Amino acid sequence: MKKLDKPAILVVDMLNDFVYGALACDRGKAIVPATAKLLKAARKAGVPVIFCNDCHLPGIDRELKLWGDHAIKGTPGAEVIPELELCDKDYVVPKRRYSGFFQTDLDILLKELGVKTVVISGLHTHMCCRHTSADAYCLGYDVVVAKEATNSFTEEDYLGGLAYLKTCYGAEAYTNRQLIGMF
Repeated sequence: MKKLDKPAILVVDMLNDFVYGALACDRGKAIVPATAKLLKAARKAGVPVIFCNDCHLPGIDRELKLWGDHAIKGTPGAEVIPELELCDKDYVVPKRRYSGFFQTDLDILLKELGVKTVVISGLHTHMCCRHTSADAYCLGYDVVVAKEATNSFTEEDYLGGLAYLKTCYGAEAYTNRQLIGMF
């Protein structure tokens, strides 16, 4: 099996509000065990784990007009779900828009870590994962998707998101077993 070229795991919006709270998604709950397993294996293999988290300013951020209050900075809803065991060697990149790259320091962090391939995990393949993947691709990163550690509100959104990422960015989707074998 091929190896990923200097990978990092990007965990998109696996926050209390997206899994259990204001924008709760049952399909998000379904990927928690697989995501935790992937992150544990990545950490063990020395692959950086980077959480790209919505962290909105109340009453200001544009997304709040569309989606209502969620992941407000400083609230429990904006915290990584406990099952993913955020640890000291992980990185957290707060974001105020869909993409983990838009006006954040994610690109410079990845460059400083020597990352060439981003493994996209989290929510939602047709929205925040999609926009993060678009920017990753445009910035020259290879994009891979963690099939068992991503999801969306509906099966249609999930599959449509995966298809879009493959068509537009050449992003292959792999199971945890495949990914872990490529670390």
